[in-house]
Amino acid sequence: MQISHDTRCALDHAVGLLNTAPGPSADGLADIGALRAFVAAHKVSDVRADRLGPADLRAVREVRDRFAEILDAPTDRAAAGLINELVANAGTTPRLTDHDGHGWHVHYFAPGACVADHLAADGGMALGFLVVAGERERLRRCAAPGCGQAFVDFSRNRSRRYCSNRTCGNRVHVAAYRARRRLP
Repeated sequence: MQISHDTRCALDHAVGLLNTAPGPSADGLADIGALRAFVAAHKVSDVRADRLGPADLRAVREVRDRFAEILDAPTDRAAAGLINELVANAGTTPRLTDHDGHGWHVHYFAPGACVADHLAADGGMALGFLVVAGERERLRRCAAPGCGQAFVDFSRNRSRRYCSNRTCGNRVHVAAYRARRRLP
C-alpha cells in the first residue's frame, strides 16, 4: 500500500489519539498537560501547545471518541458516514504546504484551526483514504488479551495482529509456549 508522508503522519496522530483512551491504563488525556505532551510528542504542526486550554481538551476528547466510532464501525459505509460528518464539522480547508523540510503535501485543516479541528480534519481525511483504497481493515486493535491498542497494519499481506511484536506479540507467544509445555 502506497501512502504519502502527510497521510501517514495523520494516521499516526489518529492512532496515537485513539491510544490515549482510558482502558487498562489511565486516560492519556487526563489534563491539559497530557494534551500538551501529546501535541509535542506527535509534532502536531501549526499548534501552539502553550495556548491549549480546557475547551481544547474537551474538544480533542470528542475527536478521540469519533475516531473510536470510525474504528469500530461495522461497515465501510458506516465508517464513511462518520468520517464525512467528522470532516464536515472540522471545517476542512485543503491547502498545499511544504513546512519542516517535507515536500509539498496537503493539510486539510484551516489556517489557525484549533487542535481538535486540526486532528479531525487531517485524521478524518487519512481514515477516508483507507476507506477509498478498500484498506479500512488495516486500522485495527491489538489482538493480545487485555491490550486493545489501535494500530495501522502496513504489512504487505495485512497479517499484523499486535500493536507491537516486541511486547504484546512476544507476550502472547510466550504464554502459548508455556501452555504447550504444561500439557502432558
